[in-house]
Amino acid sequence: MPEGCPICQDYRQFVGLDGQRWTTLEDLRAGHRNTVTAAGDGVYSIHTEPKFGIGQRCLLVQSAQGNILWDCVSLLDEETAAQVRALGGIGAIAISHPHYYSTMLEWSAVFGAPVYIHESDRAWVMRSGEGIRFWGGEQYRLNDTMTLVRCGGHFEGAQVMHDAGRRALFVGDVIQVVPDRRWVSFMRSYPNYIPLSAAAVRKIVSAVESFEFDDIYGAWPQFEVRGDGKGAVWRSADRYIGALGGQ
Repeated sequence: MPEGCPICQDYRQFVGLDGQRWTTLEDLRAGHRNTVTAAGDGVYSIHTEPKFGIGQRCLLVQSAQGNILWDCVSLLDEETAAQVRALGGIGAIAISHPHYYSTMLEWSAVFGAPVYIHESDRAWVMRSGEGIRFWGGEQYRLNDTMTLVRCGGHFEGAQVMHDAGRRALFVGDVIQVVPDRRWVSFMRSYPNYIPLSAAAVRKIVSAVESFEFDDIYGAWPQFEVRGDGKGAVWRSADRYIGALGGQ
């Protein structure tokens, strides 16, 4: 095992009080399972129980041009693979930011799906693989209706995915859906409570300004904004910048 994980040791994250701990995919399979539940029209949430890591979910987004797996959970087992295949498989994988890379190469290999990551986060990819596709610029079209959008903020290459057909935005915690689901937030580090600057928040808002969306799918089960998602981003940005003492 390596001595440490650079992503965990980065100032945005942390190493637990008991020090760096490691496990294997085989051990994870022995004590955990994934639940696959409908989260929207053709959108399925995949969530590991008992809670593992920070407890995030990934989302399988169905598309006639090939399903997209948005973000990643560490557990991939035969039961999960069978359920995903029954829903149409995976044509491509897109990861919002490095905290969710986890077993993306295993998912890529099982489903023969490329993994799309912004090139600004290349240094955070700890395991290289043939399935990884780095993209540059500010937007990348995955298919006719789904577009990756670089927002930055949480990480330099942090990205969200816009689904024009569903008028939805898939955000991980680049734009964080909060418990009061009429609002979102933005942070450089969530566990260490490091805010973003007003300029960084304005850049995130500007990155998604040209897209129309009603719903926002966040990083945790049921953390979703239903309706007026674009208004929620604008209101939340104004509130956030105001709390920083900006205009």
